[in-house]
Amino acid sequence: MYCNKTLEQAREIFKKDVFATEQAGIEIDAVSIGYAKCSMKITPKHFNAGGKVMGGAIFTLADFALGVAANCERSLSVTLSAQIYFLGSTKGSVLYAEARVVRQGGKIGVYEIDVYDDLGAKIAKATSESFTI
Repeated sequence: MYCNKTLEQAREIFKKDVFATEQAGIEIDAVSIGYAKCSMKITPKHFNAGGKVMGGAIFTLADFALGVAANCERSLSVTLSAQIYFLGSTKGSVLYAEARVVRQGGKIGVYEIDVYDDLGAKIAKATSESFTI
């Protein structure tokens, strides 16, 4: 449904994900079958009460990257399950998430998502399963 498309086409399709693209400010930087790289410029709206990037913002970035990668060539896929490990806080100004398919079966795909900042620090590691509807 989605990929086998250009980067511009993927951006057009996923701008309908208003929470990720407008509220969180996430952008799609690269897309190919089973892969996506997304970025999020850190702004004050991403901070928690402790002045660090909120875990929910990091998770949103990781989950959005999964969604882009999982929907690259298949019918509509949604997150079936997700596990995230927060590895550190960022001192950078941009977060990146790269999602890669580990295995794609009939309706279930397994993905790994790495989140890091523009300074090269590892921020989080996620594993997720997608389900094709």
